[in-house]
Amino acid sequence: MIEGILIGLSTALTLQNLLFVMLGCLMGTFIGMLPGLGPMSAIALMIPIAATLDPAAGIILMAAVYYGAIFGGSTSSILINAPGVASTVATSFDGYPMARKGMAGKALAIAAYSSFSGGVVGALLLLVAAPSLARVSLSFHSTDYFALMVLGLVAVAAFAGKGSMVKALLMTVVGLMLSTVGTDQTQGVARFTLGMIDLVDGISFLLLVMATFALSEALMAILKPKGDAARLEEKEASQKLGSMKVSGAEVREMAPVIGRSSILGFLIGVLPGAGATIASFLAYGTEQRLAGPKKGAEFGQGSVRGLSAPETANNAAATGSFVPLLTLGIPGSGTTAIMLGALIGYGIQPGPRLYIDQPEVFWSVIVSMWIGNVILLILNLPLIPYIARVLAIPSRFLLPLILFFSLIGVYFVSFNTFDIQLMVIFAAMAVVLRLLDFPMAPMILGFILGGMMEENLRRALLINDGSWSFLWDRPLTVTILAIAALCLFLPLLTAQIRRIKDTAYGRTGGSPD
Repeated sequence: MIEGILIGLSTALTLQNLLFVMLGCLMGTFIGMLPGLGPMSAIALMIPIAATLDPAAGIILMAAVYYGAIFGGSTSSILINAPGVASTVATSFDGYPMARKGMAGKALAIAAYSSFSGGVVGALLLLVAAPSLARVSLSFHSTDYFALMVLGLVAVAAFAGKGSMVKALLMTVVGLMLSTVGTDQTQGVARFTLGMIDLVDGISFLLLVMATFALSEALMAILKPKGDAARLEEKEASQKLGSMKVSGAEVREMAPVIGRSSILGFLIGVLPGAGATIASFLAYGTEQRLAGPKKGAEFGQGSVRGLSAPETANNAAATGSFVPLLTLGIPGSGTTAIMLGALIGYGIQPGPRLYIDQPEVFWSVIVSMWIGNVILLILNLPLIPYIARVLAIPSRFLLPLILFFSLIGVYFVSFNTFDIQLMVIFAAMAVVLRLLDFPMAPMILGFILGGMMEENLRRALLINDGSWSFLWDRPLTVTILAIAALCLFLPLLTAQIRRIKDTAYGRTGGSPD
């Protein structure tokens, strides 16, 4: 390992590769900030440039763009509630409310520190445990992945306020239903397309998330205009946008969250097909459960923990996704699939022998991640006071800009006017549901996990000749499902016990304390 680190340092610390790390981080950050673009678009744009470079430099550049886009993706989520990247949807739950309270600078700073910490811890774990974790990830079967998807959906409990569990579960089902629209990848049969050719490829994630978050937010602001007092409060808040100081108490609150979310995010990222999105949702749900009733109630209202957890986890997962890519040759996401294609284009076959046959590529990518995360922090922190001024733009100018970027961002992906029409329909439906206090996050989570869940369920049933016994045949599957059941029923059980205690103390005239 020491020899490998020295090889990585000698390769990554050349002037050329340092410039590529800096260039990749800068470009990735700005691409990640734009709603509608994300890591996949950023990596795809880099392929022509990377193809002219040597393998180590090309992969270093693409890796820098990847984690730079994840790092910068939180900006649009926090400032305008437009998470153009799936892994930053959970960031908007507390980042956007914090920004609306006049703490955009602090929210961006917390996101930057959390992203940096998650990336650094992930790179350290990647260095130490990559070969061992590769063997662990190989032990996961389709049944285990299905159980993992169930656990991810159970995180829906984290997005349900008091008395809203049923609404959250209903929205999860809606998300799962929407994920089935399009062509069945196994049988090649069109499903639920209503005979429309435009729906054969399914509903775009970007279309759905921009409609339910950014566009519906703008429409809500138009339908429910602020009064004079609210406008005055917003104006006063805009004067504090540049503040990015994080207090000592907030640092102490963030520290254990960052530690837990880094490890959780990295381990989820190691699993092929899981990725940064599931990691961010699971980290968010986990921290809300661990926060207790008082701190847990702050989630969704501008909680420091609620912002730090998903930002840490998605960056750690982005690093963790390099484990199956580099050690097994298995892409864990669409982004790493593009990078796998680039590696093969160089004539390099990722797998167990990569760090033996091509050590300069394997170790230089890992070392460059440390350097890249430091560069990202140095680049982003000075820009925060200026980026945060976006919220100082008057609503009469900001709302049309949000509408414009939402519509154009979706149109530029498909160049299809049908997507614009569908987006407006979804946005109108989202406004109605939000007025009825239905949460949007569970629907997005169900939509994201639906495809992967169906694929792994089918594979598990096929392997077991149609029998559902796979749910209890493997200890790992049973364990994951047991954790999911515990997460789902424990809050209900706790609430029931509390009611029984309150009733008992009420009869005796005592106090629960």
